[in-house]
Amino acid sequence: METRISSATREVVIGGERPTVLIGERINPAGKKWLQEALRSGDMEAIRKEAFEQAEAGADVLDVHVGAFGLDEVELLPRVVEAVVAEVDLPLCIDTTDPRALEAALGAYRGKALVNSVTGEERSLAAVLPVVRRYEASVVGLVQDEEGIPGDAERRVQIARRIVERAEAEGIPREDVVIDCLVLSVGAEASSGKVVLESIRRVREELGVNVVLGASNVSFGLPDREVINGSFAAMAVLAGATSLIVDVARVRPYVLAADLILGKDRFARRYLAAYRKRKSAEA
Repeated sequence: METRISSATREVVIGGERPTVLIGERINPAGKKWLQEALRSGDMEAIRKEAFEQAEAGADVLDVHVGAFGLDEVELLPRVVEAVVAEVDLPLCIDTTDPRALEAALGAYRGKALVNSVTGEERSLAAVLPVVRRYEASVVGLVQDEEGIPGDAERRVQIARRIVERAEAEGIPREDVVIDCLVLSVGAEASSGKVVLESIRRVREELGVNVVLGASNVSFGLPDREVINGSFAAMAVLAGATSLIVDVARVRPYVLAADLILGKDRFARRYLAAYRKRKSAEA
């Protein structure tokens, strides 16, 4: 099964037999005071610079999130979307929990966006899915419901199934639903990584849909996060994740190596191209 998203000029295909799609996570003000200040002051140059750097690092898609205290997402999100697409031609993952901001951003976007996200909660399904359908977007489904994020794979798969079935009932094709199995920090919840890997495997086998993962969450609160994130990203790809939301510059080498080993990089073309580019930059 393939999920196709696009900008005005470029299409990206997410699928099990294809190289892992990397979604750049850095346009997100959480924990970034400089980005919060840039958003408050309307400094779109800082946003464009971040978008350019992630594209240069090898991102296939860019996640765009502007949610922070004191910021008006409805006014700001479409402006940031326009600034990013003016700088790079990558497809966007529009990241908001506000249906009004989502509609404003999708109205400003030219292409087929990935919406991040809908949950298994009834109020989220009812609010988000009609907007996704209206703009013919794809959508990330988070495996949480009114009771929160389950601690076991069985419940996570049940929620994923509910999201997929509701999306189909709304007129959204199954291939346009990408499930996020929601990893938590292993520093706080020791079994989180293992449960997520099992959830990914089962979602792929039982539902057939593509899987995305915010992989950086696994290392929150721990030292040497890059090592943990890279190792976990490779494990997630092996389990069946077809796209990852990550700091691309740091995690991409691990993912390229995983794709190579799993036969997703014929004749090591992508791995060797990245190696040459890195060596050229060092020189």
